[in-house]
Amino acid sequence: MKVAERWFMRESIGEGITRIWEPHVSRLFQCNMWHVRGRDADLLIDAGMGISSLRQAMADLMDKPVIALATHTHMDHAGSLHEFEQRLVHPCEAHQLEHPDAFPVLCSNHWPGDMKALIQAQGYEVPDLLIEAYPFEGFEPEAFRTPACTATGVVEEGQLIDLGDRVFEVLHLPGHSPGSIGLWDKATGTLFSGDAVYDGPLLDNLPDADIGAYIKTMERLQTLPVNVVHAGHDPSFDRQRLCELTGAYLAYRR
Repeated sequence: MKVAERWFMRESIGEGITRIWEPHVSRLFQCNMWHVRGRDADLLIDAGMGISSLRQAMADLMDKPVIALATHTHMDHAGSLHEFEQRLVHPCEAHQLEHPDAFPVLCSNHWPGDMKALIQAQGYEVPDLLIEAYPFEGFEPEAFRTPACTATGVVEEGQLIDLGDRVFEVLHLPGHSPGSIGLWDKATGTLFSGDAVYDGPLLDNLPDADIGAYIKTMERLQTLPVNVVHAGHDPSFDRQRLCELTGAYLAYRR
C-alpha cells in the first residue's frame, strides 16, 4: 500500500473556522475536525482517528492555547485528543476516553459481534481496511489502537466555552451516543453538531445508541434558529436542510 504524502487536508471556510479531515480514511470514518480561532484561545472540535499526529501537521494553525473537545468518543472523533493539554468531553463518555476500543479499529473483520453488519444495514459500505494509504512506511493497521487519554475537564448542557471574542454553549444531544454534544454560537447561528446530525445516513443502531433519545434530540434541533450546521461528517448545511434531515428522521423513527 502507498504511503500518503500528507495525512491531513484542511480548508478555511471563513470567520476563523478551518475544516480538517483525513482524506485517506474511508468515508464512514472520515471525521470533520473543526478548528475555531479565538482571541484568547482556539477551539478544536473533534480529533480524528489518531493515526498520525494532528498537532504536528497543523502546528502553524495552532499557535496559541488550544481547547480540544470531543463531541463524543467514537474511534473517528477522539483519536488525537491525547496530543492536547486541555481535553474536554461529556461526563457520560469520559471513561471511554480512558479505555478506548481494545480491538484493531482499522480492520473491520476484527470488530466484535455484529458491529460491521449493523453499520452496513444503515447504508454504509464498510471495507475490510478503513484506510487507503499508510501514514508512514512500516505502519501496521492490525496493531493500531485508538490512543487512550484522560479528560482534563467535562462539559455538560448549558456550559459556556469562551474564546475571548466568541462564546459557545454546550448542548447535550444524545442518541448517536450517550454523551454526544454540540456547540452552539448563538451570536452567529452556528452549530457544530458532531454526529447528532449530518447530511448522510445516521447511525442509531450501535450498542451505545438510543433511538428514544435521538428522537428528542431531533425535535430539539428543529427548534434551534441555526444559520449553518458544521457537522461531524459530510458537507455543512443550512437551516432548511437541517429541518429536512430532522424531519426525515422523525418520520422514520417516531
